Amino acid sequence: MDDSRETLGPRAFVTGFPVAHSRSPLIHGYWLKTLGLPGSYRAHEVAPSDFAAFVRSLKNGEAGFVGGNVTIPHKEMAFKLADEPDELSEELGASNTLWIEDGRLKATNTDGRGFTANLDERHSGWDKAHSAVVLGAGGASRSIIQALRDRGIKEIHLVNRTVARAQELADRFGPKVRAHAMPALLDVMSGAGLFVNTTSLGMDGEDAPRIDFSVLRPNAVVTDIVYVPLKTPFLAQAEQQGFPIVDGLGMLLHQAVPGFEKWFGRRPVVDGSLRNLIIADMDKH
Repeated sequence: MDDSRETLGPRAFVTGFPVAHSRSPLIHGYWLKTLGLPGSYRAHEVAPSDFAAFVRSLKNGEAGFVGGNVTIPHKEMAFKLADEPDELSEELGASNTLWIEDGRLKATNTDGRGFTANLDERHSGWDKAHSAVVLGAGGASRSIIQALRDRGIKEIHLVNRTVARAQELADRFGPKVRAHAMPALLDVMSGAGLFVNTTSLGMDGEDAPRIDFSVLRPNAVVTDIVYVPLKTPFLAQAEQQGFPIVDGLGMLLHQAVPGFEKWFGRRPVVDGSLRNLIIADMDKH
């Protein structure tokens, strides 16, 4: 994309601390180029101590951005500082997408929509499962639990090393969510139609514990929000045991769609070329 197109169009950002590792500029840059739209999307690192000032500059127009994405560790503060966070953000207490509309800073959280859109694309019919098992009760699991509940999954079993942390999320998201300690994992997996890893176990080639996926319902779907490596240890185990798997890369790609549409006025498509572009970048690092 040439500099004139970047200068003329809307400017959007991804901010975090650190943020240099983010692949969001690659994703949005691909869409700007393929759609032939003017504009730019850049990584903009902001330290936690400077984030409130950055949001003020967004609101008063000094930053020159129409909006952007927010990643760790700023999601909770982005929610608190937005003028109009939506219902998804309200329940989660965190926002990852900001935009200026009618002079006000609005906010949403697209992680859950990215998660379900990825499953819809890679394994249609996954949502016919009666029960799901979610491993891990960290920040990443919140939007997953919310999305599964809102999609109509009747029972969501949340398994975590610290059961009090899991119970806190069960209390937040309602009676469909049940908290369990790790020793209960195999019991709650029995007959479940979906298994989701939201922990960092297996990330970047690290070891992960063995899991007996055979207790799941036949043809249950196993997915992992970790996408480096693309086939995580949990996914490799599940595949070896005969279960369909869905990697986490599509969640990253699909969660980016709503923000792009807000900032640049066109709804982009997640296609094979974009997926291959990100995989090639992953292979380089």
